[in-house]
Amino acid sequence: MKKVALIVVAVVMGFTATAQEEKGSTLTVVIENVLSEGGTILGGLHTSETFMKSGGIMQKAVPATEGEVSFTFENVPPGTYAIMVMHDANDNKRMDREANGMPKESYGMSGNEMTMGPPNFESAKFEVNGENQEFRIRF
Repeated sequence: MKKVALIVVAVVMGFTATAQEEKGSTLTVVIENVLSEGGTILGGLHTSETFMKSGGIMQKAVPATEGEVSFTFENVPPGTYAIMVMHDANDNKRMDREANGMPKESYGMSGNEMTMGPPNFESAKFEVNGENQEFRIRF
């Protein structure tokens, strides 16, 4: 009987330790200047491997409202990341572009550096080290 009790305690402690290890940081993202209602604000948390190649390792979609819109990424493990957001005004789940390749829809990223040419991971990256963080992004 003692053996069974010890096994149960060990299993429960294992689950508890694992649950504590999985808990990461909360990243709050505030988009400051959504210019119109309608459509969806799409956000992606990226590593250097996913930046400009996919939706990211975590995604969020929230209804667009004029003014400020916010969302959170929860349980983010320590590492180097970048955040990209866009206003998908027509809800087609992709960035619409002009004939010359320029984006038709508003977008932004962590670091808020909007240079000519495509965004790059180096200017958008930040470190997650266990602390909760807030990012204010402008389109």
